[in-house]
Amino acid sequence: MTTTGIGSGPGRALLALYGLFALAAGARAAVQIATRFGEAPLAYSLSAFAALVYLLLTVALARGARRLALAALLIELAGVLVIGTVSLLDPAAFPDETVWSGYGRGYLYIPLVLPLVGLYWLWRRR
Repeated sequence: MTTTGIGSGPGRALLALYGLFALAAGARAAVQIATRFGEAPLAYSLSAFAALVYLLLTVALARGARRLALAALLIELAGVLVIGTVSLLDPAAFPDETVWSGYGRGYLYIPLVLPLVGLYWLWRRR
C-alpha cells in the first residue's frame, strides 16, 4: 500500500491556499506595521502572527510534516475563534481588523473554514 503526502493530490489546493494567505496576510501586515502601527498595534501584530502561522502551515504541508501541520492548524483555529469572538464582543479592542477579526469576514470567512478543511485533510490522510 502506497501513501501520498499531505501536500499532494487535493492537498495541493490546501497548500496553495495557505501559501496565498501567507503572502496576502504578510504583505498586509507589513504595510500596516510600517505605515500605521500606532493606530492599532494589537491588530497589526495579530495579522503578522496569522501570516507566520499560514507560512508555517505552507511549509509543513509541503514537507509532509504532519505533527507540525496539526499544531499549526490548531493554533490557527484557536486564533480565529478567540480573535473572532473578542472582535465581535469588544470592537474597541480592535480599531482596525485583523485577518481573523469577525471570524475572517474580511476574507470571506475563509480563515474560519480553512483550518477545519485542513484538520479534515490531515485526519483523512493518516
